[in-house]
Amino acid sequence: MHSLIRRSLLTFALSSIACTPLFAAEPAACKNVRLGVVNWTDVIATSAMAQVLLDGLGYQTKQTSASQQIIFAGIRDKRLDMFLGYWNPIMTQTITPFIDANQVKVLEKPSLEDARATLAVPKYLYDKGLKTFADIHKFEKELGGKIYGIEPGSGANTQIKAMIAKNQFDLGKFQLVESSEAGMLAAVDRAVRRKEAVVFFGWTPHPMNVNIDMAYLGDSQGALGPDEGRATVWTVTAPDYAERCPNANRLLANLNFSAEDESRMMQPLLDHKDALESARQWLKDHPEDKARWLEGVTTFDGKPAADNLKLTAN
Repeated sequence: MHSLIRRSLLTFALSSIACTPLFAAEPAACKNVRLGVVNWTDVIATSAMAQVLLDGLGYQTKQTSASQQIIFAGIRDKRLDMFLGYWNPIMTQTITPFIDANQVKVLEKPSLEDARATLAVPKYLYDKGLKTFADIHKFEKELGGKIYGIEPGSGANTQIKAMIAKNQFDLGKFQLVESSEAGMLAAVDRAVRRKEAVVFFGWTPHPMNVNIDMAYLGDSQGALGPDEGRATVWTVTAPDYAERCPNANRLLANLNFSAEDESRMMQPLLDHKDALESARQWLKDHPEDKARWLEGVTTFDGKPAADNLKLTAN
């Protein structure tokens, strides 16, 4: 009788274990996450979201700010693990050698599908007749022969320089003004306040689309990518990251955004709010996003992520 009871209890215990989902802890080597970040507000915002989620799940994330070339090389040299800001096609020329050499891996699905990056002007200049790439040279005097770009070495600047070097669209006499995103936007803001002519590299998602009454130029002939600069954004990791750190990689694969939401995520950063605190606030205000991003993900030590995410600052 006692043996029968013991067998019944054992059977019940084993069946309970079988019905309980088992989560494996991430390998210890995955605890420290090295995240490359270019100094673009959209990448800063999405990278902050990734860090808040990873840290909240028990990882320890360190961001390294650098140019895209240095970030891809850092992943190649095993000094970085991931990058959430590969804009295709604007960065494709830069990343292709690393992909071809199997030194980086692009995740299967984009994190953002409705992006765009091409030359833009204030709406008052568009209405004045500067509507296409071929119109730029007609306004050379008003523009001071300048096109405002972003940081040196970026894919966008490389393509703009190529247009100038080839005298495409009669731009041979123009100068590309290279600057940071903030520096470029400051120059554009000055021009807009004075109702002056200015051509600059614009993109969405970005609050500039809300803060500036602007228009994108057409008929680019693919100079800044096909389909008039329409783009997708992808996450890049080390080639073997999914095999080494499957849980962190699953979180990265879940992190997808819309251009509208990203623009709203970016606004606090342009208002000089802390990026990590802004990400925490977004998660508190948007539980549906948090649930979607944490689906199938665990904490570093293997507990269900949705029930164990910590959003307090370290």
